[in-house]
Amino acid sequence: MASNKIQFRSIHELKDPALNNKLAQKEFQEEIPVEDFLGDAEQNGSSTSRRDFLKILGFSTAAVTLAACEAPVIKTIPYVVKPHDIIPGVPNYYASTYFDGFDFASVLVKTREGRPIKIDPNPAAGDLGKTNARAQASVLSLYDNDKVKQPKLDGKDETFDKVDSFILKGLADANAAGKKIVLLSHSFPSPTFKKLFAEFKAKYPTAELVTYDAYPHAAALDAAQEVFGQRALPVYDLKGSELVVSFQADFLGDYNASSLETSYAAARKPGPNMLRHIQVESNMSLTGANADERVRLKPSLVNKTLVEVYNAIVGGGTSDKTASEIAKELQAKGSKAVVFADGSKGAQVLAHLINQKLGSVAFTGKANFLKEFDKARYQEFLEWINAGQVGVLIANNVDPIYSHPKGEVFKKSLAKVACIVAVADKKNEMYKAAKAVIPVANWLESWGDIEPQTGVYSLMQPTIQKIYKSRQIEESLLVWKNGKNNAANNYYDYLKASSASILGSTSFNKALYNGITTSNNATALSYAGGNAAQAIAELGNFKASELELVLYTKPSMGDGTQANNPWLQELPDPITRMSWDNYLTISPKDAEKFAIENDLNARMQLDGSIVNLTVNGVTIKDVPVFIQPGQAEGSVGLALGYGKKDSGTTADTGVNAYPLFDGSNLTVSGVKIEKTGEDHEFAGIQLQNTLMGRYEIAKEVPLAEFLNVAFDDEHKGWNKPLEYHTISGALPARKIDLWDAFDDTDGPHFNLSIDLNSCTGCGACIIACQAENNVPVVGKEEIRMSRDMYWLRIDRYYSSRQKVEIYEGLKEGMAVPELYGTAFGDGGALNHPADNPDVIFQPVMCQHCNHAPCETVCPVAATSHGKQGQNHMAYNRCIGTRYCANNCPYKVRRFNWFTYNLNDKFDFNMNNDLGRMVLNPDVVVRTRGVMEKCSMCIQETQATILAAKRENRKVTDNEFKNSCACAAACSTGAMTFGDMNDKESEVRELYSSNRRYYLLEEIGTKPNVFYHTKVRNRVEK
Repeated sequence: MASNKIQFRSIHELKDPALNNKLAQKEFQEEIPVEDFLGDAEQNGSSTSRRDFLKILGFSTAAVTLAACEAPVIKTIPYVVKPHDIIPGVPNYYASTYFDGFDFASVLVKTREGRPIKIDPNPAAGDLGKTNARAQASVLSLYDNDKVKQPKLDGKDETFDKVDSFILKGLADANAAGKKIVLLSHSFPSPTFKKLFAEFKAKYPTAELVTYDAYPHAAALDAAQEVFGQRALPVYDLKGSELVVSFQADFLGDYNASSLETSYAAARKPGPNMLRHIQVESNMSLTGANADERVRLKPSLVNKTLVEVYNAIVGGGTSDKTASEIAKELQAKGSKAVVFADGSKGAQVLAHLINQKLGSVAFTGKANFLKEFDKARYQEFLEWINAGQVGVLIANNVDPIYSHPKGEVFKKSLAKVACIVAVADKKNEMYKAAKAVIPVANWLESWGDIEPQTGVYSLMQPTIQKIYKSRQIEESLLVWKNGKNNAANNYYDYLKASSASILGSTSFNKALYNGITTSNNATALSYAGGNAAQAIAELGNFKASELELVLYTKPSMGDGTQANNPWLQELPDPITRMSWDNYLTISPKDAEKFAIENDLNARMQLDGSIVNLTVNGVTIKDVPVFIQPGQAEGSVGLALGYGKKDSGTTADTGVNAYPLFDGSNLTVSGVKIEKTGEDHEFAGIQLQNTLMGRYEIAKEVPLAEFLNVAFDDEHKGWNKPLEYHTISGALPARKIDLWDAFDDTDGPHFNLSIDLNSCTGCGACIIACQAENNVPVVGKEEIRMSRDMYWLRIDRYYSSRQKVEIYEGLKEGMAVPELYGTAFGDGGALNHPADNPDVIFQPVMCQHCNHAPCETVCPVAATSHGKQGQNHMAYNRCIGTRYCANNCPYKVRRFNWFTYNLNDKFDFNMNNDLGRMVLNPDVVVRTRGVMEKCSMCIQETQATILAAKRENRKVTDNEFKNSCACAAACSTGAMTFGDMNDKESEVRELYSSNRRYYLLEEIGTKPNVFYHTKVRNRVEK
């Protein structure tokens, strides 16, 4: 059945229905340069004949072809004595714990010849082993060439011995004078670290441990302290829930120090008890984009609605229509409903009290220990400094000068501290203020343990020798506690001995092998308090204003800990599809009101207005503005974690929003913007890939229709199999071939299943693919030129929530963009499609077509079809004609305009020896002038097959499922990879689903990638 909703990728498509055709015409807008040959007057003269021009053009084409054939010759040095645990060419995997003060995950670290190259989820850890984009990218942060490389004293390189002598003297002097010794650290829920600090404090009685986090979850911790009587965040599980209502809580992102993606996706399996999701918010968040119903309100109105819902739940009633409807649904679902809230302490308290009233089963009673910030404690520390009571300050990889709203005041107060020690990874403000600097060891170089939540204990182990002269804080504490050159200063021995009381009968080596085990911590949370009146008063004190600001964190950047990671800077935001930037998001109507513009130039590149943003007297200058469909009128949004100075070549990107964040409240009123008159150049990728056709690319269906209407019903079928009318009658599309079919029954035949209902758009799969396949970073300028090199992209489609007029052409199934005409008016006012659109995320990679259009047009047979179903690329054969890209209906092939490695134009990880250590030796680094694209990780599938062959056994389905990087990294199970010839495989079972469909099936390419229709749990209006 034809959809009655129009899909659009940007608001520009609403203004100009022919935009897709214009983009398609400019697909190869960058011609091969000939200015070097036509640069002089003689050649540029009007007498130049067409024959002469073609001679010159032929030479330039030949030059590119020759360049594509050049491959660097790198000589290697063999082992003299081979390490016993390393077999060249065979990867080793180590279970460890990713923790950088902000993110946590139990992981498997893939190493090759002693160097980590890939991060994978640890299946033994369940939900705690799921990785986000930042965890996947953290392996690149190990090889950051901008790191502090050795200890320093008074700004000069020095040995650990002399630095320790200086610090030990400072500790002794402070202790003798009765001055405080403060260790200022990010949240660090390590039992062994806490034990070690207690021993350090026994030697230095004035020592104090103070926690400071840039993004501290202070409101959530304060609310937990009030409601549960413990300063620990509650752990939720949505698997048994049927309704979730969220007020500003991005619970698929960084809410409550953990993501609920895995249990959310499990509860969203289409069926009678499918989880229904209502989101009340201002920004279009990742969580809001996945909601069934999204109510967009400015922050002051979100607060008011939450209060009204609480009143209705506890029996007070409400006259607010929206709140009344939400309350009725919550009461109907009872214990199978749950409410989340964010933005302030009061909002979180009310959410907890509503859940208590409902008896929500999503509340597990377990405690999350990953965040430990206490604002009162930190304020007390500031008072110590201002009073001159601190003799030694040891900053463990934190920088309040950058991330605290009063960072400059803190910087001045440091003059009162005699001895400042920075355990730092970058030459940031704390580095500059310190007299002694100790480079901090990366988590991949460290031993450690973490207690992330009730009953769970996770171990960290080094997977590489320390690259530079670095040291983790625990090693330093041992030296300062025991003295230099003491035999007891080995932290591995200390950790092993300390963990014995936690591990019990489990051996240390077994726990280390698994990476995660149970702990004897049985902390349980239960409802013990909560002042509703006080919470309501707090929310009422939020003063409404013309513009209100919502601060948030992006899935790519988080709190900015890895701001110098180019993989994360280039990763497009899932909603805006912009990279290398943060920006002020504003609604289309407010943009018109404030004369804010986002325009496409002649090259179809997006330019936008720049403003000065003032909030309560604090001004941030030169903030670009992005017009965001779905943004609530009267609200603007800005991401934290950007604009880090002196933290590396890529970290100083965007603007620093931390001066607007008080550490507790993510929503702020009293916002003013002032246009500067300048324009900002955005780097986005959403409009670059002009997928052939636009009709039902990302399919969706209401739950009621999914349950009650046969998918193949002749008149109302929501996923009717495509048929062709032939001389022999109607035949299924998959039964009609223009070419002879391949014999795919011998050996494995790989397929990839993608469930649009489970994909949240988080981007972990993109980074996993980038790490596995050596995909280069090209930088903002090249992204803007439409030259991203991603093998996998996640297209974000907006769709109108209102029915549109079905023109005659649409009724006949023609469905080209122009047939929608001006169904929404001239597009200038954007009356409703861009106000509050639905969102669908669709991962798109090479579809590995069995009848691939790219294969038939390659003049040198560089791309061909394999017996196992993959579409291959022989880089040495490719001469860069780009015929295959032109003939690809899915636009998934990428052309190497440049040599991206060892090229100063692209000064990212591939341009230095340290950064290149992350490269996967099983995948060639491509050179200039060749085409590249997804290979279905053929290097991994072949390694899996060969391993089974050596052992004379069959490959298990689970082995194949984990051999494709994107599928292995997906925390929601949206991607499933496997062998279709294995009758027991999950991908074969998914193939039989009535939600299955193929992208552009009508053109007969017969892809080996198939999709599942998205189901929305709501009644369509």
